[in-house]
Amino acid sequence: MSGYGTIIENLKAMRFSAMAKEYEMQLSSPAYNTLGFEDRFSFLVDAEWNKRQANKLNRYIRNADFSNNNASIEDIEYLEDRKLDKAQILRFATCQYIEDGRHIILMGASGSGKTYISCALGIAACRKFKKVKYVRMPELLDEVKVAISSGTLKKLIATYTKLDLLILDEWLLRSLTGDEAYHILEIVEAREHRSTIFCTQFDSKGWLARINSSTDGESPLSDSVIDRIIYNSYRVTIHGLKSMRERHGINSDEM
Repeated sequence: MSGYGTIIENLKAMRFSAMAKEYEMQLSSPAYNTLGFEDRFSFLVDAEWNKRQANKLNRYIRNADFSNNNASIEDIEYLEDRKLDKAQILRFATCQYIEDGRHIILMGASGSGKTYISCALGIAACRKFKKVKYVRMPELLDEVKVAISSGTLKKLIATYTKLDLLILDEWLLRSLTGDEAYHILEIVEAREHRSTIFCTQFDSKGWLARINSSTDGESPLSDSVIDRIIYNSYRVTIHGLKSMRERHGINSDEM
């Protein structure tokens, strides 16, 4: 094996595969012969760095469990009837609200595009290497139930507390039982200084009624937690004469 071949094999053995590929390309292309050592070495380092950053981003997106891994800020549709503030969405994409520990409430009817926008914002956060988790409310309730039966509820709460951004879809889609409300609010309260995106069909004025549906009166705990969410949140209401499913459905051209 030649000296060049040994270098390439050693790079691959050290898991510098992108650097090895770039080095092979440099050896096969006369254009690189005019470059100095620093320039050629810079290309090698950049190739490896870019590959590792791409792999890291893919890992963050995969771990987030988005319902749509292809959602992007660039593809959000600012149709007139949706009444979305593009400047506001682009500000959210900078993730400053995460740095500030603030929340976002995305409110709209079923099919209005709440999930898509929340996933697009989540992926924007992943691009800044923020730890993100997308979960539907029914799935979170199931996780809580399993954690209680296995004695791992504290561990579950700690896991959710560590996230930079939690996306809670179908927030309060149905009213909660007393026990469900208590445990969900435990998670929300533990994340007081970490950002959450709440996707909901219901105005925040009606949240307490859906959380306290099984009690005779308001719970001081739920009242306090919900107040802290509402008054530390940006609110986005998504309107629309048609649902996004109807706009993009198989028969959309016939409507």
